[in-house]
Amino acid sequence: MLTQERAHQIATEWLESWNSHDLDRIMQHYTEKIEFISPFVVKLLGDPTGTVRGKEALKDYFSKGLAAYPGLRFHLHKILSSVRSVTIYYESVNNLMAAEVMEVDELGRIERVLAHYSPK
Repeated sequence: MLTQERAHQIATEWLESWNSHDLDRIMQHYTEKIEFISPFVVKLLGDPTGTVRGKEALKDYFSKGLAAYPGLRFHLHKILSSVRSVTIYYESVNNLMAAEVMEVDELGRIERVLAHYSPK
């Protein structure tokens, strides 16, 4: 089971990497077989499934996202943990609130993400 302490560590490091805009640092959090589902995938890639699969494809997608939102800065509100997942609730781009449910492997690397957004 994922402890609250470990979930907090994963979430904090994830958030700090995004706020650094360092793509290599961001990518360290994800497994090779990552499945990432987000409405931003539809927007940035034009893929109606909203899904990116695989670390290289995700790196390309994140690169586009960082370019599209150069002022990106996430502000943490809450970290929730479960047996093998973390949910990070934070302020995102475009004045949106976000909740990302992240399933993690035994090393704490993210293998599946479900991203959710709502206006404030």
